[in-house]
Parts: sequence; C-alpha cells; structure tokens
Amino acid sequence: MKIGWAIEQLAAAERDLAAELRATGARHKADHDVFHLTGTLAGIEEENLAALARHASRYGAEVEPEPQERRTPEVLRSAVEKGSELLGRRPEPGLLLLSDLRALHVLAAGTSLDWVALGQAAQAARDAELLDTVSACHPQTLRTLKWTTYRLKEAAPQALTS
Repeated sequence: MKIGWAIEQLAAAERDLAAELRATGARHKADHDVFHLTGTLAGIEEENLAALARHASRYGAEVEPEPQERRTPEVLRSAVEKGSELLGRRPEPGLLLLSDLRALHVLAAGTSLDWVALGQAAQAARDAELLDTVSACHPQTLRTLKWTTYRLKEAAPQALTS
C-alpha cells in the first residue's frame, strides 16, 4: 500500500501550511486579527500534524516535526522584503496581505485535497483509526480555507480601490 507515501505528503503540506501561517502573521504584526489568528491556525495545523504522525509507523512513513531548514527561506524572504523596503519598492500593506492570503489559500486547498485522498485510502483500507483522524483534522484545514476567503473579501475592497 502507498498510504505511507500519502501520509508523508500530507505531513509536508501541513508543515508548509503551518510555517506559512506563522510567517504571514509575522509580516502583518500591525494587523492584530491577522497576527493572532494566523498563530492560532498554525497551532491547529501543527496539532493535525501530530495526530497524523501517530499513524505513520503503521504504514512505514516518517513524519518529523518542522525541520530547521524551513526557517531559512523565511529569513531570506524577510531580508528580501527589508531590502525592497529600503529601496522604496515594498508593496503596500494591503496588497501584501492580499498576496499572502492568496498564497495561504492555495496551500490550504492543497492540504485539504491531501486529507480527502488520505480519507478515501483509509476507507478503502478499512482503517477506522486513520479515518477518525482524517475526520477530526480535515475540518480544521477547511477552517483555514474559510478564513482566507473571508479575510480576502474583507481586505480586497480597501486594498484595491485606495
């Protein structure tokens, strides 16, 4: 069975989504709603990862906590943003938020699809424990999708018409 591969793919998607949620929150510290909610959502995605990890060994998969190398791209991204700011080419905060929300939405959508695929595999393999985990965790990722949609609808009018 290739369920182990699906678990590893989903774990990577969850780690990426959690890391990007935290990075987005850090970039938008002045927007308290974004800052705090991205931290909350990242924590939920990390809990999903921990729940998923409990099934990894049964399928020969390896699920590790967030690796250190995930931090390097964020440092690089921050340096690029700071350089752009100093050169006067930093996008307006509203446009940056729209861009970040879009990126988060795409990551969350991919992660959601991975949960769907794993859920289907759990049903086919008759693995009730894994299916219970999918049933508990997938709605949390859908919550992130709903939030990105809501927040984009809220931010777009001002960002695009000012």
